[in-house]
Amino acid sequence: MAETHVLFVEDDDVIREATQLALERVGFAVTAVPDGLQGLEAFRADLPDIALLDVMVPGLDGVSLCRRIRDESTVPVIMLSARADAIDVVLGLEAGADDYVTKPFDGAVLVARIRAVLRRFGHATGTGPGTPAATGGAQDEASGVLVFGDVEIDTEGMEVRREGAHVGLTPTEMRLLLEFSAAPGTVLSRDKLLERVWDYGWGGDTRVVDVHVQRLRTKIGQDRIETVRGFGYKLRA
Repeated sequence: MAETHVLFVEDDDVIREATQLALERVGFAVTAVPDGLQGLEAFRADLPDIALLDVMVPGLDGVSLCRRIRDESTVPVIMLSARADAIDVVLGLEAGADDYVTKPFDGAVLVARIRAVLRRFGHATGTGPGTPAATGGAQDEASGVLVFGDVEIDTEGMEVRREGAHVGLTPTEMRLLLEFSAAPGTVLSRDKLLERVWDYGWGGDTRVVDVHVQRLRTKIGQDRIETVRGFGYKLRA
């Protein structure tokens, strides 16, 4: 089985070297670089399985690098930030990151978050064992296509169309949409979505959910996912 290849962009030499050793110790292959421009070159040359990007790196900051990666690929991205400020978190997630980790972090926690994102990636692309079987909406049983208004979800081909046009979703956005489509009209709490989509077995930051829901709304229609104030979100059937 091929090693999972991690691209790690971090300008602090001590953190970069220590984290690289920790990831390699558990079996990851790591390309570690000190700035965003080298990170973009390494991404294009090596096509990693996942990218870890520090927010504050020279040359090309982590948020801008995430946007460049997202323009070219759906590879999962985790942002690393020395601060838990809302602006850092939201900017990274809005740029297309799938998750974030605040520094200083424990190596075991980072490894767990990487593995959780990779599991989610497999689920969202149909290669993992946990992809939910969507059962709501008008469905073509032969093709596995769910229809919600002008949105069509191909649960077998893992594709989404709106008014007949292809909608490009990241793996996390696809996973989120599959959770909603499995129970249309049912309110899903932020904590439940963190557990099911982000694989958090512990309390997580619900801003991750809110930003991804908003990103999903911009792609499938603002009124398709309804906010139920004080409880969570639901997909309009």
